[in-house]
Amino acid sequence: MLLSLHVKNLALIEEEEVVFTDGLNIMTGETGAGKSVIIGSVNLALGAKADKSLIRTGAEYALVELVFRPDTQQQTEKLKEMDLPLEDDGSILIKRKIYPGRSVCQAGGESVTTKQLREAASCLIDVYGQRDNHALLKREAQLSLIDEYAGTPADEVKQKLEEVYDRYVKLRDEWENGGLNAAERARETDLLSYEIREIEEASLKAGEDEELEKEYRKLSNFRRISEAAGGAYSLADGESSAASMVDRALRGLLQVGGLDEKLDEVTAQLSDIDALLSDFGRTLSDYMEELAFDPARLEEIEGRLNLINRLKEKYGRSIADIEKEKAKKQERLDALLDYETTRAKLKKQLDKTHADLLSLCERLSGIRKEAADDLLGKLSGALLDLNFQQADLAADLVSSPEHIGRNGYDAVTLMISVNPGEERRPLDEIASGGELSRIMLGLKTVFAGKDDIHSFIFDEIDSGISGQTAWKVAEKMGMLSRDHQILCITHLPQIAAMADSHFGIMKSVREGRTVTHIQRLKEEESVRELARLLGTADITDTTLENARDLHRQAGRVKKSFDR
Repeated sequence: MLLSLHVKNLALIEEEEVVFTDGLNIMTGETGAGKSVIIGSVNLALGAKADKSLIRTGAEYALVELVFRPDTQQQTEKLKEMDLPLEDDGSILIKRKIYPGRSVCQAGGESVTTKQLREAASCLIDVYGQRDNHALLKREAQLSLIDEYAGTPADEVKQKLEEVYDRYVKLRDEWENGGLNAAERARETDLLSYEIREIEEASLKAGEDEELEKEYRKLSNFRRISEAAGGAYSLADGESSAASMVDRALRGLLQVGGLDEKLDEVTAQLSDIDALLSDFGRTLSDYMEELAFDPARLEEIEGRLNLINRLKEKYGRSIADIEKEKAKKQERLDALLDYETTRAKLKKQLDKTHADLLSLCERLSGIRKEAADDLLGKLSGALLDLNFQQADLAADLVSSPEHIGRNGYDAVTLMISVNPGEERRPLDEIASGGELSRIMLGLKTVFAGKDDIHSFIFDEIDSGISGQTAWKVAEKMGMLSRDHQILCITHLPQIAAMADSHFGIMKSVREGRTVTHIQRLKEEESVRELARLLGTADITDTTLENARDLHRQAGRVKKSFDR
């Protein structure tokens, strides 16, 4: 659940800290008081697009922090998979700091990208607003809704279907682009034969190019090497060489050996140097005796390297790549020489993969149909509870084998009739804003038992609702909040009365600047806010009594949920 929200320097908010509770958390306030800023701040912390205009004028940055406590083992495991550690008390801090040109995101004390932030947040809380209502009208979203309800069985088939579909597309492209007439096959056969022969005649050996490069560098730089080695040898050997001088110094020190321990240590060091110089001189002498220049060998190496490099330009960056390319060309040549057999084999693979694909599509379609029937059956009951006169729902699932894709071959249209005597029509043709809000709430009620997520945010999901319908929505929201944490911004007194925790959002002027403030309302303050929501110009005793009566009715309804 969402434990708390901390906001600083965001739009009209200077700095606010809100502690939420389980159950139904209601937020109300006058139009323009900043309710959207509160929900917007949560969305920002969950990875929504940030804009520098959100930073409070005069501030260097804006800050939003959310503290969550996972409600299920699945949530905890998901966070562990993302290497996001929990605090000792089991909570996790999600933090976003917004600067004019960038934002810094953290989760569990670890720096994360906004994509990772959204991934972490998606397993902790769901946010629903009017945009989500309208998204429900899209046919693609309706199919995704059914898949989501189907859960693991659909996910497993879809994953396998995607793999088979990709393999099918590859084979199909190979079949469609691989057809050749006799003349084309002859031309390609001749070219492949020439290229394979060219590589084979080179008789390449693994690592050959590297060894030849070393030998080429030595021979092509023979003069420089010879001069450098000769110069070094002349300084290391002879009467005035370093070795001669070290030898004379060593003999002088040996004459006084044993007279001073410290000097004996120096003598030992010089003795080691003398031995090293002697070894160096012998080694360098042997090297110079072996050093020889062979112009013919240099020319041979140059020719061999030119051949290898020419083959690299045509067939690969290394000898290993060239050999791999030769193997591919040989395989292609064999296929062309036995063209009819190869094509028949490819067609057989293509047909089998297509049959596998159709079988998976059929399985997925069956899963979707069963899930849709179950989902819509439960949704119909939920909508009747939300004051629909009728909730006659059906999923028009059309399967088109000729339009197979990575998501199967199904297209769905949700059909509904909300008035007795009317035929079912597509949801996007008849649903009003208020009906969409109730349908979305009904869906969340149905999904609540399947979701691993405990916390929901409803951002004015009750738009277009009033009167008795508003009370039905309030009851449904109150029932949903018995097992879930709900944060809801509302204008409806019926829903606000159902609050377990009621927060008032207010706007005021402080030191010449407008600020938004949010605080949890006490019972009498909540009643006065209900009276304001009832819409009278002045809050009279009668209005207050109506508000108290609404509050008492809501209390009785909530108690009935706990029986």
